[in-house]
Amino acid sequence: MNGQAQAKFPRVFWFANLTELFERAAFYSMASFVVIYLGQLGLGTYWPAMLNTLLWYLIYFLPILSGTVADQIGFRRALLGAFVLLSIGYLLLGYPVWLGGATIAPTIEREVTAGMNVVLPAVLGILLISCGGSIVKPCILGTAQKTAGARATLAFAIFYVVVNTGSLFGRGVAFYVRTRPGAALSAIFAVAAVMAVLAFFVVAGFYRGPETAPGSGVPGKPRRSVSEIIIGMFTVLLNLRFFLFLLVSCGFFFLYNQVYVVLPLYLKTVVESKPAMDIYTMANPLVIVCFQLLVTKLFGKMKPIRSMIVGTVIIGVAMALNMIPIFVGGNLRASFAGFLPVGSFIVVTSIALGAFAELFTSARMYEYVGAMAPKGQEGLFLGYANLPLAFGSLAGGPVGALIFNEVMARGATRRPDGLLELIPGQNAMGWVILMAIGLVSALSMWFFNRWLEKQESTEKAAAV
Repeated sequence: MNGQAQAKFPRVFWFANLTELFERAAFYSMASFVVIYLGQLGLGTYWPAMLNTLLWYLIYFLPILSGTVADQIGFRRALLGAFVLLSIGYLLLGYPVWLGGATIAPTIEREVTAGMNVVLPAVLGILLISCGGSIVKPCILGTAQKTAGARATLAFAIFYVVVNTGSLFGRGVAFYVRTRPGAALSAIFAVAAVMAVLAFFVVAGFYRGPETAPGSGVPGKPRRSVSEIIIGMFTVLLNLRFFLFLLVSCGFFFLYNQVYVVLPLYLKTVVESKPAMDIYTMANPLVIVCFQLLVTKLFGKMKPIRSMIVGTVIIGVAMALNMIPIFVGGNLRASFAGFLPVGSFIVVTSIALGAFAELFTSARMYEYVGAMAPKGQEGLFLGYANLPLAFGSLAGGPVGALIFNEVMARGATRRPDGLLELIPGQNAMGWVILMAIGLVSALSMWFFNRWLEKQESTEKAAAV
């Protein structure tokens, strides 16, 4: 009996995962609509993508700093503060419609017509959500690490399932709420705020932090000062191997970011006036939950670099799928199987295929970074392994918006229903560019690994 009791995770581990479920539900209840919503508020077709880029970039980049702050003040205090920031941030994004006098236009126009009653709360809301979200992940991951002991693999597998379950839950609730009679798109931010408040109460009522929990397992990493973090960042970025890896791996995360930039713009302005982006993007977590174990079993022994190259090729092909209706002369807006437009079905398929790409790439990246790091500095380099995600996202918004506006939509005409009629050649060119980014990134990754292997062989030969 004692052995069985010791095999169980402590309560703080499960409350941390419940907190993560609500946080992910909050974020993904609105993430698929940020570009569309801000565009319909009059921010045009560029600025919504820029703000979305800021959101994703800071969420991936700030944990480098916010993790240290959480260590210093304690995970519980950090989480309580984070969910206050998140709740206010989500409410601020809904404020322009609820209290600011703004209206949600039926279409997204290229020009900016919004006033300060929209711009200020939108920018502030994005910043607060970014800061709050960047605090949550290091706290939850830190809790899992401190409470896992020798069961780290199982602990992080549970965490990954919870993340995707929360994603599904949030999207489903948001769809139900926003499609009620009389509801507006801004209702998704009310859903997000409620989820953040629920997470706050879970932390306030039940979470006590692994540092105070009995049976919390091995201690975490020692705290680092902000100056140490900055020095560490420069150490990593000035390492030629890591810097080149950062460049060649950004392509995958750039394309992943287009699920929240180009695809929403494409569906909203070209395919259908009211795309169910929350339901469509469910394809990502559904694929991950259903196929994670299978992909790991079948391809887990594949070398990390090969797995990442395969994933990058897959996500490039996923973008290319959207050319199928163009080349076969099909109508993007025609009904597929009687329940959604052909263009929307292809987009959902590309999102699902992109999720398979994620299964091959994301987790293996950390393994590859750890193996690539100089001996004795593995922990340092893994601490900055999210930089490819951050910088890929940083390019995702402006470049994605540029590809949509200046390539796909060039010469487009406005239909009577408000949708754009794209020139087929321009439309196809945009998807070709996105596909090429994936294929060039995969090829660059292959060349980089060949170069790295030669460097390591030379070093070993010199050492002998």
